[in-house]
Amino acid sequence: MPSKSVLEAKQAIVAELADRLKASCVGVVVSYKGINVEDDTKLRKELRENGVKYTVVKNTLLRRATDEVGLSDMDSVLEGTTALATSDDDYTAAARILANFAKKNDYFEIKSGYMDGAVVDLDTIDHLAKLPTREVLLANVLGAFQAPIASFARAIQAIVDKGGVENCEPAAKEAEDAEPAAETAEAPAEEAKAEEAPAEE
Repeated sequence: MPSKSVLEAKQAIVAELADRLKASCVGVVVSYKGINVEDDTKLRKELRENGVKYTVVKNTLLRRATDEVGLSDMDSVLEGTTALATSDDDYTAAARILANFAKKNDYFEIKSGYMDGAVVDLDTIDHLAKLPTREVLLANVLGAFQAPIASFARAIQAIVDKGGVENCEPAAKEAEDAEPAAETAEAPAEEAKAEEAPAEE
């Protein structure tokens, strides 16, 4: 029978895994059988650089954690060698990197995964793997927002190039010159009225 300290250590690992599962938006479970140290090091580096946490886990402990957070549909694949890749805010990185790695390594296999707290099938993971990176998606969205602004800017520039602004300036100058002239015309009229008025006795 395991000692109390061993049981407490396992409970702590299960609690940590459960918190990790709940905090992540996407998780992918893989079998890493047959991977050598060099390839494993490269894979871990690429995942880490893309904000994906990747760890080898014991099936029994991960099963307890998945049961705790409502992902028990993954229990059937938790056998053999198992590693868990999770991302807190990127829906595509883990699936994309692991799927590409699996194509080059026959013994490396994606077993299951989840997204937003629900287990997804392998087709969904494959679709996620084919999506562009977050940087590309953000660039596309930004480009869509900038397109109307760019069109407006081009329209304004076209007016300037055709002399639209310059043509507006003489009209404004004429309006300014007309104001003093109107004031000068009003002054003699007031003086004339003053002269025609009879003097008070």
